[in-house]
Amino acid sequence: MTKEREISLLERVVSLCKRRGFVYQGSEIYGGLAGTWDYGPMGVRLKNTITKLWWKTFVDDRSDMYGIDAAILMNANVWKAVGHVEGFTDPLIECTKCKHRFRADHIRERAEKKMCPTCGGALGDPRQFNMMFETNVGAVRDSSSIAYLRPETAQGIFVNFKNIVDSFHPKLPFGIAQIGKAFRNEITPRDFLFRTREFEQMEIEYFVKENEWEQYFELWRKHVRDWTKSIGLAAKNVHELEVETGDRAHYSKRTIDFEYSFPFGRKELYGLAYRTDFDVRSHAAASSVDLNYQDLDTGERFMPHVIEPSFGLDRTILAVLLESYAEDELGSETRVYLKLPAHLAPVSVAVFPLLKNKPDLVKKARAVFDSLRKQDFAAAFDDNGNIGKRYRRQDEIGTPLCVTVDFTTLEDDTVTVRDRDSGKQERVKLDELTLYIEERIVPA
Repeated sequence: MTKEREISLLERVVSLCKRRGFVYQGSEIYGGLAGTWDYGPMGVRLKNTITKLWWKTFVDDRSDMYGIDAAILMNANVWKAVGHVEGFTDPLIECTKCKHRFRADHIRERAEKKMCPTCGGALGDPRQFNMMFETNVGAVRDSSSIAYLRPETAQGIFVNFKNIVDSFHPKLPFGIAQIGKAFRNEITPRDFLFRTREFEQMEIEYFVKENEWEQYFELWRKHVRDWTKSIGLAAKNVHELEVETGDRAHYSKRTIDFEYSFPFGRKELYGLAYRTDFDVRSHAAASSVDLNYQDLDTGERFMPHVIEPSFGLDRTILAVLLESYAEDELGSETRVYLKLPAHLAPVSVAVFPLLKNKPDLVKKARAVFDSLRKQDFAAAFDDNGNIGKRYRRQDEIGTPLCVTVDFTTLEDDTVTVRDRDSGKQERVKLDELTLYIEERIVPA
């Protein structure tokens, strides 16, 4: 695939997202706000489907996981304790001519030549820029009122470690999981949903004994791989990068980045880190609260170590959209469609009356739609335009099945079911429709 085609792919996905209500530019009517995106009706459905699947996979289907939802605003001492106030920085470099700012590591070659990639002017010297958004809590603004929008969800888990232990007395190993917003004042947000200032993380801190970290690291390595398969990412597009010592976060003893082949290059999709006992120990020291774990069987007290699988939700959505975007020729016409895994599709089944001006067909189609919706299928009703246009709309949002109620339905209670990928149609009895749909949209 040529670079021109790859760039075009991203542009086509962005266009489809706007056209079909997946993702809109944040504050668009005011010219937008860089690094912010709004999820539309289809985007919210896709997002919720992915988070629901993630939660089921890593929390509900396990007996060693506890879910939380920590506050976005936290005591500023949380961030001081783990070094974020002083050290959560990126190298910033500014053009002396046009005043544009860049991350120095993103324009390394230009930075070495001291040449601005925008105007060709001279670049200044790099300086460290703290990416945390600062705000104030309460009516008075002073040093004691400073708070930060969290730049990661992990610390909300660590400060609740003692609460989970005291409430549930879990045995090691166990994990704490949450899905939530995080905020980073990125110098140069870019590449659509990939690098934004407001984003969502699906994150786990898995607490283990120090001498067992390697076996659980490998286990979570497999879990992450299995997850990428479950959301339809091709194995050839997912790569593991062993992060070298100098490039790892200060708290990490080992990190693997799971990279995806985005159109703009291989970039990090997920991360798997062995954080040692850095965070728990840091919070214990800073808060003067005993955060040692006590083994109730042996009475031994020790600091647990942590394996952290971290999943970016927005990057997941972007990867899924890029992976599933397809164009082909169907009925002598070029069509665009999302070849989404059926269990991720925002709409599982769309129901049409053949003609919208025939009351009997509309009534019957409505009855079929209402029945499917009551069975918790993600169903949609569409009677706008001709059947061909309806198919194209549903193809573009990735709907795997379309059900058409026609005149034959009124005679024998069968409907036409059309498959998204092949375009093939077959007659199905209404009393067999539920099973037919379930067999095609529920993952094995």
